[in-house]
Amino acid sequence: MTQIIITHAVKDVEHWLKFHDERVEQLEGTGLGTGVQEHVAGDGSKNVAITMDVKDMGAMESAMANPGPEMGASMEKHGVIQPLSVYVAK
Repeated sequence: MTQIIITHAVKDVEHWLKFHDERVEQLEGTGLGTGVQEHVAGDGSKNVAITMDVKDMGAMESAMANPGPEMGASMEKHGVIQPLSVYVAK
């Protein structure tokens, strides 16, 4: 397993947080990640992070490069602002 951190900005942090269960279901349901946790910036900005364990980094990289219509629609609904940055634990 590889632990990753995905960071990005959102339009509204409280709105983004309301979709926690949906994000977990989507990420874990597609097999992209497990142990999904969300984090918000301590400085009050609109920056957030998601940490998770990933079995297949190739599949994750592919999903990040081309999220597909369902994931793209979810990101828009959740207020995600591009770009996303991915950090890999070493």
